[in-house]
Amino acid sequence: MTDKILNEEYGEIEIHPWTAFTPEDAKVLIMGTFPPGAHRWSMNFYYPNRTNDFWRIIGLIFHGSPSALMLPDGKNFDLDKIISTITQHHIALNDTGYKIRRLKGNASDKYLDIIEPVDLKSLLATMPECHTIATTGEKAAGVIASLTDTRVPKMGEHVRSESGLDIWRMPSTSRAFPMSLEKKAEFYRQLFLHL
Repeated sequence: MTDKILNEEYGEIEIHPWTAFTPEDAKVLIMGTFPPGAHRWSMNFYYPNRTNDFWRIIGLIFHGSPSALMLPDGKNFDLDKIISTITQHHIALNDTGYKIRRLKGNASDKYLDIIEPVDLKSLLATMPECHTIATTGEKAAGVIASLTDTRVPKMGEHVRSESGLDIWRMPSTSRAFPMSLEKKAEFYRQLFLHL
């Protein structure tokens, strides 16, 4: 569950519920904006919403099937297999928002006010082999651009920061983003091939 605090200036503020997932030899840090409300979680881990395509994309790319990271019931994610897959492929996860306010009470980035972004410098210091960030969507890309003094790249492209960090912008994995699962997966596949 996310911690919630009341603030005179901002109202109800949520604090990110999880620490960053950082395998020992992480090569890429994939960053969304912020998790949906806890009532939408199917697991206590990143991209927990059953209707989000992130784990289907990862399953398709690394296991050849969008259902590869699902439990046999076909409805819930297999967290053990997820952890094994992203660890094996050197993928770290975190979000760009540390403290946020939901302007409409939903998970839409459009109505998400980031009160405090992630401490990116401290996070990257824990991953010496990570020189690539990939953002899952427009808002996350904007936050990272502001934290790294770079421009927001076009979808599927990347920019390099002054410190040598490659920053990629990927399509949103939300089903609300109008692109087929296969086309989204192709963008992510190109990222991993580049790595």
